[in-house]
Amino acid sequence: MDLGYARVSTTEQDTSLQIAALRQYGVTAYWEDQISGVKKRPALEELLNFLQQGDTLVVYKVDRLARSLSDLLRIADRLAKSGATLRSVTEPIETATPVGRMIFQLLGAFAEFERNVIRERCAAGMAEAMKRGVKFGRKRRKFDYQEAFRMRNDGWTYTEIANELGCERSHAHSAVRRITREMNGEV
Repeated sequence: MDLGYARVSTTEQDTSLQIAALRQYGVTAYWEDQISGVKKRPALEELLNFLQQGDTLVVYKVDRLARSLSDLLRIADRLAKSGATLRSVTEPIETATPVGRMIFQLLGAFAEFERNVIRERCAAGMAEAMKRGVKFGRKRRKFDYQEAFRMRNDGWTYTEIANELGCERSHAHSAVRRITREMNGEV
């Protein structure tokens, strides 16, 4: 049985192109993940556990399956143990043949190389931006701890305080605890 897998790195992207290619290939059952390839992919793990002797895992491209050679080899090992093979819709990969397995491993190595180059470029760009004074991350707001404490004493819930002060509920709760500890001399 041909079983498909599609993955995109973020929730802003979608798998429609990959799914359309898998359907055109003849795949009727497929699994999808919307998560970075370097994180745990629950749909892929479910699919790998589902594969049986004679099944073929079909992907749009190998880089949608794994982003590092070690991950790719781990997946290839699981496929071999289950008696399944891999086929890529856009690349000449069929792991049922020795040449297909070799190309599969080479493409995995190139995908890992590309990922590392991108990471280095991003790090260099961020370092350069930091030299120019660009600040990364969420902007810090000035938070009035006393106001949060007063509101809580006036009967406001933590959710109401958070909504009013524009912060997370947990931040409002810890602000009130902090003032309470200061008043009790615990800090």
